[in-house]
Amino acid sequence: MQLHQIKTKTEKKSKKRVGRGGKRGGYSGRGIKGQKSRAGRKMRPQLRDIIKRIPKKRGYNAPKIGKKPTVINLEVLEKKFNHNERVNPQILLKKGIIAKTKGFLPKVKLLGTGVLTKKLLVSECQISGPAKEKIINAGGSIKSREAR
Repeated sequence: MQLHQIKTKTEKKSKKRVGRGGKRGGYSGRGIKGQKSRAGRKMRPQLRDIIKRIPKKRGYNAPKIGKKPTVINLEVLEKKFNHNERVNPQILLKKGIIAKTKGFLPKVKLLGTGVLTKKLLVSECQISGPAKEKIINAGGSIKSREAR
């Protein structure tokens, strides 16, 4: 038996040739004109359209948005701390008041909501004006460069 003598079990089925008369003639279900009706059409990727719609800013070095500090009110310090205790981010982390973000200790800002009666020693925290007054009036002290 030679290769040219082998016969297939099924008959060869010819590929449907669209747009050449017959049942699918004329526009062949593609409509009239436009990119979609052409042979070899390539549609534009959706991702490119999304990128084009994003508003652009001048320059590559746009100002970075700074991270906001973790906010703690004085009422929380009143509940969790005793007289003459130190207050700083490390101690706040140990007591479970704040949590690390992405493995780093966050900056802390104390706000003046609530009443403070205990004498606290605050350091390494940003402090609002009313909070600063309440801490000093309660007999506490503030040791920080970032006191605001």
